Amino acid sequence: MGTKEKKVLSLKQRAVEILSRLKRLYPDATCSLNYSTPVQLLVATILSAQCTDERVNKVTPGLFSQFPDAASLAIADLADLENLVRSTGFYRNKAKNIQAACRMIVTEFDSVVPNQMEQLLKLPGVARKTANVVLAHAYGINAGVTVDTHVSRLSQRLGLTEYTDPIRIEKDLMLLLPQPDWENWSIRLIYHGRAICKARSPVCVACELADLCPAANKPVVVG
Repeated sequence: MGTKEKKVLSLKQRAVEILSRLKRLYPDATCSLNYSTPVQLLVATILSAQCTDERVNKVTPGLFSQFPDAASLAIADLADLENLVRSTGFYRNKAKNIQAACRMIVTEFDSVVPNQMEQLLKLPGVARKTANVVLAHAYGINAGVTVDTHVSRLSQRLGLTEYTDPIRIEKDLMLLLPQPDWENWSIRLIYHGRAICKARSPVCVACELADLCPAANKPVVVG
């Protein structure tokens, strides 16, 4: 792909154009985590923190075969949970949060994962990233923009935010993007981060967004 002249667009126009291209580049992009129920999605998303979705998908079949729902996870032996999720990293804290969240789901929400942001954020181990994923994919509710490490990095490189804090990044993106596209923006940006805009060696010469990206072909500083 030859070098294109960078287009002069407003920030919102540029965000929408980036979104349009991402839709074309990754038309079938969807949540990579495997799950059958909202509580399984919640658990898988908690496990995905600082861990690849591929690794989580190797762990969850064994976990869910023994503990398929909130009720069984709530009363599981904690040591058993820890052993089942050990390979996802930070397994003690993840197992503790999963069990505590499931106990709250059972006792306060009648064993049903809540479908409101405020209620989800009460669950142990659940911040906005996890809540956004659950709301979007379990309930079809776009309450916000999921900001993981890929979304954070690419949003900064693309000049769509000047912040590093996920909450501030999310607020900026919510102002720039149509609400129906909030979640598929994140998923497609994650795909692009894995394929092209990598942390240490972004492949700008092959990037379909290069003419819209102020960071294209600039040296990458890795902290």
